[in-house]
Amino acid sequence: MKRRILLRTVPLMKIAAALVFCMLAAPLAKAADPILLGVSGPLTGPNAQYGAQWKMGFDLALDQINGAGGINGRPLQYVFEDSQSDPRQSVTIAQKFVNDPAIVAELGDFSSPASMAASPIYQRAGLVQFGFTNSHPDFTKGGDYMWSTTVNQSDEQPALAHFAVKQIGMKRLAVIHLNTDWGRISKDIFVKAAKEDGAEVVATEGFLPDEKDYRSTLVRVRDAKPDGIIIIAYYADGALIARQLRSAGIKLPVAAVSSVYSPKFLELGGDAVEGIYTKANFFPDDPRPEVQAFVKIYQAKYGKDPDTFSAVAYDTVILMSEVIKQYGTDRKAIRDGLASIKDVPNVIYGKVTFDPQTRRVLGAKTINLVVKNGKFTLWDGTKPVVN
Repeated sequence: MKRRILLRTVPLMKIAAALVFCMLAAPLAKAADPILLGVSGPLTGPNAQYGAQWKMGFDLALDQINGAGGINGRPLQYVFEDSQSDPRQSVTIAQKFVNDPAIVAELGDFSSPASMAASPIYQRAGLVQFGFTNSHPDFTKGGDYMWSTTVNQSDEQPALAHFAVKQIGMKRLAVIHLNTDWGRISKDIFVKAAKEDGAEVVATEGFLPDEKDYRSTLVRVRDAKPDGIIIIAYYADGALIARQLRSAGIKLPVAAVSSVYSPKFLELGGDAVEGIYTKANFFPDDPRPEVQAFVKIYQAKYGKDPDTFSAVAYDTVILMSEVIKQYGTDRKAIRDGLASIKDVPNVIYGKVTFDPQTRRVLGAKTINLVVKNGKFTLWDGTKPVVN
């Protein structure tokens, strides 16, 4: 009798032990679930290089975060959806992200028009849209869930105007700009600032995103007799414009917005981009310790120097990990955390604190660059020689 009771009891004990194990293991499994960031950006199409540079920065940051145990024992990961920086696709991606409770915040899109098209969806759903390359002055005005570490065009374009007019010495300017909302706003801010610095703007010419032949535009630019040209475009269009300027025999100093600061600009432009001036808020030869430490680990992983877009992507993931670590994974808590967090270590800015009203980083600075011997280099103050 005792033996039969024992035989019946052993299986029950095993079942009970299994249930206890499952009860204990379930929270552990849940605790190890990844924390997901949604990314909307270009992996294909004309702006694909920006997405590729983002991924290298993201992955380097995740190596560091997850290698140190993640966030409270949970790994941080991202889900990258290819928008081609097309507003129609960014809207579709936004709808997907806001409906996925696993996504705690969204990063991107690359261009301000693509981001701003999706902003109402993120705002209504209460999901942070962190536009870390969105410089349109109105981006963060879309709602209290829109945040950015990018230099506002209201700051960047006057800085470019000052560089072109006061430092390089251009006095009669022709502005060639991308004919999108971002391009037009940037052009308007630049023109106003250039005039305030004492320059005359003798021509403004817009081009469409899919335009490839600028010959008629360049004829009008040449006939306006400028002594300097400003390009407001992304790297692919900027490189093509530079090539066609050279083909048209227009040999004038050229300054371009910071969006051309990409290895692809040098690759696509070749000799035609030699001598072009631009500005950036990151440069790998910057001697600051935080920059050199980042450059060292980036070179170790990828065998080449980082640029602004890799650096800002790295900084963004580090920043979001700190916000989540301190304030949790709740979507509203992340928004509130961005307003409260202070002095987060940052490669580009040293430390990051946000203005809770504008939802942009405080104390943003830029660096003057020029393409020299096929590379971006720090501008040494040498004025251009015009033939």
